[in-house]
Amino acid sequence: MQPAEQPTDDALVAAAGAGDEAAFETLFNRHRRQVARIGGRFFGQREQIEEIIQDTFTKLYFALHTYHGTHEASFKAWLAQITVNACYDQLRRQRRRSEQSLGDLTETETHDFSTQLRAARSDIEGALVSRDLALKLLTRLSAEDRLVLTLLDVEGFSVAEISEMTNWSISKVKVRAHRARAHLRRIMKKFV
Repeated sequence: MQPAEQPTDDALVAAAGAGDEAAFETLFNRHRRQVARIGGRFFGQREQIEEIIQDTFTKLYFALHTYHGTHEASFKAWLAQITVNACYDQLRRQRRRSEQSLGDLTETETHDFSTQLRAARSDIEGALVSRDLALKLLTRLSAEDRLVLTLLDVEGFSVAEISEMTNWSISKVKVRAHRARAHLRRIMKKFV
């Protein structure tokens, strides 16, 4: 006995857009991990990631009528764009609430940063983004800087893909990345 064919994402979007709650639930269950993975690149606390999941799928629900998939990967790319925008919005809200400073780091964190920075000198930017403590450093950046570094260095999106996701020009993405890395280097010098 063969398993039943699973409906495509496009078919589920069409059904959910027509009011089928089960279809939307299937989309949610199928893609929740993707949203959580992207959200986890921006936020370290489980509550924040859950908030991103909720925000993303709420936005997705109200935008179902705007989706027009053209190939198999369209839905995932569209969902990633909504997720990134939800993360970006949350980063801006957090930035407005409280400006974080380097003084927020404990002595232990400062020592850990210094130790890891000295050990990772050869590829310091790439090493920092991939480490657990990278989140602490990235929170010191503006929302736009954090967004571009996370998408480029952690998620591995191309400049063109980031341009499409953020509705920025390709040159703005490149300039943002350059400035973000320079700012990150200035922050790291305080620990080395």
